[in-house]
Amino acid sequence: MKRIETSAYHPLYFLSALGAGGLTVTFFLYFLFLVPHPGTPLVTADNLLALWAQGPDWLRPLLLLGVIGLLAMAALHLRLLAWNLAHYRRWRRSESFERLRADNKDVALMALPLTLTMSINVLFVVGSVTVPGLWDYAEYLFPGVLAVLLALGVWALRLYGGYLARLVMTGAFDFVGNANLGQMMPIFAFAMIAVAFAAPGAMSEHQVVNAVGLFFALFFLSLSALLGLVKLVVGVQAMLRHGISASAAPSLWILIPILTLSGITLVRMIMGLQHAFDLETPRPALFVLTSVILSLEILFGLLGYVVMRRLGYFRDYVAGDLQSPGAYSLICPGVAFFVFGWFWIMFGLVGNGLVTPLTPAFFVLLLPLMFVQWKSLETLLRLNRKLLGKASAGCCAQT
Repeated sequence: MKRIETSAYHPLYFLSALGAGGLTVTFFLYFLFLVPHPGTPLVTADNLLALWAQGPDWLRPLLLLGVIGLLAMAALHLRLLAWNLAHYRRWRRSESFERLRADNKDVALMALPLTLTMSINVLFVVGSVTVPGLWDYAEYLFPGVLAVLLALGVWALRLYGGYLARLVMTGAFDFVGNANLGQMMPIFAFAMIAVAFAAPGAMSEHQVVNAVGLFFALFFLSLSALLGLVKLVVGVQAMLRHGISASAAPSLWILIPILTLSGITLVRMIMGLQHAFDLETPRPALFVLTSVILSLEILFGLLGYVVMRRLGYFRDYVAGDLQSPGAYSLICPGVAFFVFGWFWIMFGLVGNGLVTPLTPAFFVLLLPLMFVQWKSLETLLRLNRKLLGKASAGCCAQT
C-alpha cells in the first residue's frame, strides 16, 4: 500500500480495515461452531490443540488453513487500520476536512469508532485461538474491555451528537445529495458497539459484569433502532423523490450488517439472561428471530443487487476504472450475511433439531455462505489492488 495524496483521502477508506476485520471473524466461526469447546462459550487455542492431537489426520490441514486465513485477515486488518490512521491524521489538518464538514457529510467520520470497535473483536478472536490458557483470565479482561468500549461509545456519541445538533440548528440537510442510505453509517457504528458490549454481557460468570454489558448493549441497540427507523424513512423518501446515484448505490446494503449486528446482540442478550438471570427462552423463539432477520437481509440484498447491477456499479466501480472508497462498503454486507447465516443454521435449525451438523443437508446450507465469504474476500483484495496498490493523484468519487 502506498501513500495517497491528502486531498484524495476520505474516511470511508476505514471500511477497508473494517472489511478485513469482518473476514477475520468469518474464519473464526468455523472453529466456533464446528470445534467442540465444552466448558467455555468460545472456542480456544486449547480446544484447537486438543483436536489437532486427537482428531483424524485429514482434519489437520483444515485446521491449519482456518488459522492461516484468520491470522492473514487479522494482519491485513491491522495494516489497513495503521494506514488509515496515518492518512487520517494528515487529512484532518487539510482543507478537505473542512470542506467535508461544510457540506454536512462528516457523518462519514463514524467509520472511525465503527472500525476501532471491530479491532477489539479481531484482537479477541486472535487471542482466543492463539494463546493457550487465555480463557482462564477472561474475567480479568472483561472489565477492561467494557471500559474501552465505553470510551468508544462516548466518542461515537460526541461525533454524531455534534453533527446532528448542527443540522437541527441550521436545517442544512441536503436531501438531494443524501438520496441514499449513507446516513445509516452512525446506526451501523452504534449497532457494532452494542454487539461488542453484549459479548461480556453474555459470557461473563459475574452477574455485575453481565448486567453492565447487557445494559450498554441495550442502550446502543435502542439508539441504533430509533435512529435507524428515522434515517431509513428519510433515506427512502429522498430516493423515491430524487433517485439514487450509482456511486451511492452500495448504501442499499448497509441494512444487512445492521440487521446482523442487531440480531447477534439479541441472541447474546438471551444467552446472558439465561445463565445470569435464569431466563427461560423456548428454542423455537430463536428459530423465529433468526429467520425474520435472515429474510430481511435476503430482501435488501436482492434489492441492492438489482439496483447496482442496473446502474452498472459492479462493472464500473469494482471491475472498471472508476474509483470510490465507498466501494469498500460492499464487503461488510457479505461478511454480515455469512455470519448471520451461521447463526440461523446453528441457533435456528440445529438448535431445534431440524438439521444435524456435518450431514449432507448441513453442508448444502453452508455452501451459499462459503460462496459469499469467498466473493467478499475476492472483492476486498481486488479493491485493495485498485485503490491502494498505487498512488492516486486525484480525488476519488465518493458517496
